Amino acid sequence: MKEQVNPQVKEKIGYKEAGKFEDTRFEKIHNVIFDSSLEASKLVAQEIANLIQLKQELNETCVLGLATGSSPIKVYEELVRLHKEEDLSFYNVVTFNLDEYYPMDKSNIQSYHYFMHEHLFNHIDIVPENINIPDGTVSNEELHQYCIDYEMKIKAYGGLDFQLLGIGRTGHIGFNEPGSHLNSGTRSITLDHITRVDAASAFLGIDNVPRKAITMGIGTIKNAKRIVLLAWGNNKAGILQKSIEGEITGNIPATYLQEHNNTTFVLDSEAAQELTRVKTPWLVTSCTWTEELKLKAVVWLSELTNKPFLKLTDKDYNDNGMSSLLTEEGTAYDLNIKMFNKMQHTITGWPGGKPNADDTYRPERSTPAKKRVIIFSPHPDDDVISMGGTFDRLVEQGHEVHVAYQTSGNIAVSNEEALKFAEVASAINPNSEESQSIINFLKHKSENDIDSLEVRKLKGLIRRSESIAATRYLDVPDENVHFLDLPFYETGTVKKGNLTEADIKIMCDLIEDIKPHQIYAAGDLADPHGTHKVCLDSLFEALRVLKGQSYMNDCWVWLYRGAWHEWDPYQIDMAVPMSPDQVLKKRHAIFFHQSQKDGVMFQGDDSREFWVRAEDRNRLTAIKYNNIGLAEYAAIEAFKRYHF
Repeated sequence: MKEQVNPQVKEKIGYKEAGKFEDTRFEKIHNVIFDSSLEASKLVAQEIANLIQLKQELNETCVLGLATGSSPIKVYEELVRLHKEEDLSFYNVVTFNLDEYYPMDKSNIQSYHYFMHEHLFNHIDIVPENINIPDGTVSNEELHQYCIDYEMKIKAYGGLDFQLLGIGRTGHIGFNEPGSHLNSGTRSITLDHITRVDAASAFLGIDNVPRKAITMGIGTIKNAKRIVLLAWGNNKAGILQKSIEGEITGNIPATYLQEHNNTTFVLDSEAAQELTRVKTPWLVTSCTWTEELKLKAVVWLSELTNKPFLKLTDKDYNDNGMSSLLTEEGTAYDLNIKMFNKMQHTITGWPGGKPNADDTYRPERSTPAKKRVIIFSPHPDDDVISMGGTFDRLVEQGHEVHVAYQTSGNIAVSNEEALKFAEVASAINPNSEESQSIINFLKHKSENDIDSLEVRKLKGLIRRSESIAATRYLDVPDENVHFLDLPFYETGTVKKGNLTEADIKIMCDLIEDIKPHQIYAAGDLADPHGTHKVCLDSLFEALRVLKGQSYMNDCWVWLYRGAWHEWDPYQIDMAVPMSPDQVLKKRHAIFFHQSQKDGVMFQGDDSREFWVRAEDRNRLTAIKYNNIGLAEYAAIEAFKRYHF
């Protein structure tokens, strides 16, 4: 069923040609794709503001259904800005939040009550009595009736005028997990394991995540007059494709929104990457065959047919929607050789460029022979996890390698690990008041306590010492190791601050001091509000500030991916093979980060340790290269060039 969206609604959310909805036979929910989640969030906030103001003109109450999580944060920031700078008032607004953990005290920093006040309610003029958030402190005996009363209160206001949603990796909306009924109302629910895994970082471990929640039902949500679902980052891409293009099923509750006649999914480019019109546009419409799209299509066809590039035939192309590509390129033979050479030219054992060599078909320049290199690492182990083999190769080949750890990584050190170090320090110096203070704090710390400055300092020092040990193992001089401690990170909690001029200045100062020929940085965009993305933004802002400097003309930027994802083959501009010995050396470098082994705090949904993930990912990249007909290697690290 195709969504019918009122043109005035389209105008309010700011749809334009660059992000308009493509009417395809695959998609069953109206959606728009934006390059930036920030731009999209501002437009959604403006639609909400327009609705509030329209209701004010009509002297009516505006009833909003609100969501929590990382997706709506920028929407709330923009609503606060509109209130403070453009006099948007919320005096006529009544809000109902989707859900809350159960049991959960309102004062707990992980509660949605705390979240909503922190991000929105404390900063606007909404009447406190008009705020409705499920109460995680209701007794078990009263819970059933409480849920009925919450549902009836929404109905008493005439239902929701606007419902803001996010989506979980199980396809849940609110906390309506797989198996939720189409007509379900507000109720208590048991959380899916994947949902709890995704929340584990905020709770500093999955064991601390509640197993139950209170949630509005699917029926409640579907009765809203307007629904907007936000989704950012490539870790949502798979479930979004199923929700938008798949059949309606209780196993993916978001698919129920296909039956709503005024729903829009608002996506960033990363979240949309599995949609058919994005992933394989030649199956949807006539294509403008750019060089990148040609390579993407040939890689896809090679994987689909299980054939290396040079064995693909005209029939393979014609049978899979790419006849127009052959019309443009001639024969499969010509196209196959062209794409084979393109992929082959990404492979190099000289990531800093091979001296005195013809670099026409090499990914890096041959000059200068010895380059100044900065490896930016968001956390104090991303450098070796994501590019440890390339790191080692750069040092071995005589380049001046600097490593810049952008954050302290202190939040990822467990209390048990910190206590161990504090007790060792106290044993060495029994008179140390600081060590005893840390020990006392950690032994009596409650779940709502933010680490003291002393504890944060100790945890940061633990990660610094591990980083220095790893860089020494790779023969990097200590003076070439830089700990930037970007201020946005130093909040003592999982929730970080916004990027500021102070962060950007620190980045600029280092780049200006070193004047690099190469910069390596983490291009992991799985979570657009996560540390990796903020660290990448700090680099992009620094490059924007410095791009007029003459030395920047000689600076190339290479992006690696984090622990969870790798570049697809068609995206790779430089592939650095590793021998079995280098794979082992990379593993040993990762092992120096001992606090991140054996029960790491932010494991994600992958139970493998980081070194295992890294090796499996590098091995898989090598297999993909081999499968398309290129040489067989033990492992490959991959990079994409960023043109600023």
